[in-house]
Amino acid sequence: MDLHIIAAVSENGVIGKDGQIPWHIPEDLKRFKELTNSHPVIMGRVTYESLPERFRPLPNRQNIVVTNNRSFQTPSGVIVACSPKEASQRASNLDADVYVIGGATIYGAFLPSAKFLNITRVHKKIEGENLTLFPAYRASKWHETAREDRDGFSFVDYQRIKN
Repeated sequence: MDLHIIAAVSENGVIGKDGQIPWHIPEDLKRFKELTNSHPVIMGRVTYESLPERFRPLPNRQNIVVTNNRSFQTPSGVIVACSPKEASQRASNLDADVYVIGGATIYGAFLPSAKFLNITRVHKKIEGENLTLFPAYRASKWHETAREDRDGFSFVDYQRIKN
């Protein structure tokens, strides 16, 4: 199984503000849909619940939600996992490519085993309180494989450097 982490990240590492995405980039949403379509997606419960109801579960993808909240009601068509390890095991039985789509805690749990990063670099700094940050990682462990610069953001793909 090839594990991809897909995220949009500001210059100062922000991925969320007040529980929301702090920008609206239609091209990023289009890319997200194109890359994840027909592949399993792993996300935390809070990320799942932050999706607009009309998009829950994300269509054309097996949705795997990681939660330790025992009162979480399992939506139809969603796999619930109690840990990142369980989510990974369940996803590996579904497809060769699996996408981790957030939030910060889930990114942090899967970053050590991810093979690919599909990052939208948002060329702005987000300030304020209640910021959610992408986990720190060593850039020296990743090789840039593709870049597409746009007005205000860049699509950048990385592959983990083999040791």
